[in-house]
Amino acid sequence: MVKKILIGLGLLIAAGAGYFVVSFGPRNVIGMLRYDQRREGDLKVGDRAPDVGLLALDGATPVHLKDAIGGKPLVVVLGSFT
Repeated sequence: MVKKILIGLGLLIAAGAGYFVVSFGPRNVIGMLRYDQRREGDLKVGDRAPDVGLLALDGATPVHLKDAIGGKPLVVVLGSFT
């Protein structure tokens, strides 16, 4: 009896995990498990932006946010447009 309950519970967990992977897509699930390390930030309104280092479009030249900040407002847009 206990063996049947454990098998049924295992099948139920496997079905739930399968539904989760199918509904979100396997790449998204792996990405969430591997890369999602968000935490609550400590920046407040009015704080200076932290320095961020990115690569230029040539893929080799480093560009830092502090170099681009001047007298004008700076807007940084990060995203995928594919």
